[in-house]
Amino acid sequence: MNLLDLAGHGAQAGPPAAVCSRKACRAGAEWQLLWNNPKIHPPERRKIWLACGQHRDWLEDYLQTRGLWKETAALDTAGGAR
Repeated sequence: MNLLDLAGHGAQAGPPAAVCSRKACRAGAEWQLLWNNPKIHPPERRKIWLACGQHRDWLEDYLQTRGLWKETAALDTAGGAR
């Protein structure tokens, strides 16, 4: 028996699944919300939050209300983000 296996650090079948960025949500992500904060980021910089179908609208509204949202795109789960 390997101690790493007991600690949950054993070999995995691939990269961890993308999960929603909404606090306490562990659902799989379906969307990527691209945003930036113009006070601290250059205009071309895009940060990404991931969203499940249930939280997409909430996260978009949060970013739009603060003037940070730039674009929402489907998450390409086969090849990673966009």
